[in-house]
Amino acid sequence: MSMTDPIADFCTRIRNGYSSKKRWIDIPSSVLKKRMSIVLKEEGYIDNVVFVNKEDSKEDIRIFLRYHNESPAITTIEKISKPGKRVYVASDDIPRVLNGLGISVISSSKGVISNKVARELKVGGELLCNVW
Repeated sequence: MSMTDPIADFCTRIRNGYSSKKRWIDIPSSVLKKRMSIVLKEEGYIDNVVFVNKEDSKEDIRIFLRYHNESPAITTIEKISKPGKRVYVASDDIPRVLNGLGISVISSSKGVISNKVARELKVGGELLCNVW
């Protein structure tokens, strides 16, 4: 069975992992999800990312969740661009999330990057999700 919105599934699995206080979660792998998880690690929202090969040649992404004094590092992760309504921004219109305390994950011509990197590179793209 194919998944209609893998980015929403990615966000929901992270949200559910934090709500059940898991140490790590496994997510089915794709190139976009790998890059999104690396962006979250670079920005300090998760502890580590490991790519796990299974016996049936399918790969999973194991994300180790980060906690600060028993509270999750990610309080909110929300999907912005949806399959029915894509949201694109120009380089001048990249939003600031919580006045700089959070990040947006953007799919641009330079790859999947955070809004901070997109401003430095002066590129726009599709807003995938907001994290804080």
